[in-house]
Amino acid sequence: MLSFSGSLKVLVALEPCDLRKGFNGLHALVTERLAEDPQSGTLFVFCNRDRTRLKILCWDGTGLWLLTKRLERGTFSWPKTVEAGTTKLKLTPQALALLTDGVDLRGAKLRPWYERED
Repeated sequence: MLSFSGSLKVLVALEPCDLRKGFNGLHALVTERLAEDPQSGTLFVFCNRDRTRLKILCWDGTGLWLLTKRLERGTFSWPKTVEAGTTKLKLTPQALALLTDGVDLRGAKLRPWYERED
């Protein structure tokens, strides 16, 4: 489980993208599709079409971080576009932690594939 601070800004790209992209490709998506500054310290979250993989791009002041998660089964509960033309959604750090941990944000319940071992 990842832990995120309350002051962190998180933007989720609502449309799926080709996650074969690395630093440069995702950097371009942030600037072109999301119209944001990749070096702002914001976490930019991307998901593939099947919602089985996600990547997070983040600038820490010295360089870019690229975090990747691949689910072995199940899918992420990915937010949907609310308004036409919307490309991004701002999430709280807590909501991102829930999303990456397998919680369906619409109903605040664990996805069926998620099993936590204590």
